[in-house]
Amino acid sequence: MLHNFHFNVPVEKFAQLTGRSLAAFKRDFMKTFGTPPRHWLQNKRLNEAKHLIENKHLTPSAIYLDLGFESLSHFSHSFKKKFGKAPTALMQARSLSNIQ
Repeated sequence: MLHNFHFNVPVEKFAQLTGRSLAAFKRDFMKTFGTPPRHWLQNKRLNEAKHLIENKHLTPSAIYLDLGFESLSHFSHSFKKKFGKAPTALMQARSLSNIQ
């Protein structure tokens, strides 16, 4: 999952690739990582998005598909929920700090 988090692969496929049932995969994942696999995937994708916006100066519209999100609006909503501001606001804040 670490190497393929950016693909829009359902958790069921990850379970299948490990040779386990979905229930066993979710249970073992939760036991190991302390979070459900879907939450882990989303957090990993959002953290990568933040990194790409802040450090690589990429726009949300340039990265959301590459990170496994199906729509820009879903990506923006999830980003804002996790970080407290929209990805475009993060870009604007970065731009303002570069000017000063």
